[in-house]
Amino acid sequence: QVQLVESGGGLVQPGGSLRLSCAASGSIFSISAMGWYRQAPGKQRELVARIASRGTTNYSDSLKGRFTISRDNAKNMVYLRMNSLEPEDTAVYYCNADIRKDSGSYYDTYWGQGTQVTVSS
Repeated sequence: QVQLVESGGGLVQPGGSLRLSCAASGSIFSISAMGWYRQAPGKQRELVARIASRGTTNYSDSLKGRFTISRDNAKNMVYLRMNSLEPEDTAVYYCNADIRKDSGSYYDTYWGQGTQVTVSS
């Protein structure tokens, strides 16, 4: 079994910062890309940022500059630093990862359960 568990969400005032963490655990042989997505009420899930195993990143154009994705390959973790948060950033944030469970398998995409981020005064 493979699990992704997010943490670090919560309530923050506009202009504030949060750091989300996501830990992958279980039967993991290797992880390629990891990423963060978000889903606001009444809206589709959208990409926030992705990071390849060697560190290449890509961001949603609208979020570039405020959000920073990073990862720790030794710990199978991915992080999202969010600065200058706005009420429009309120959403459930999900991490995902492309994981291979053994040397003979292909990469499958796994999702965490999500963590709520609310930006409000």
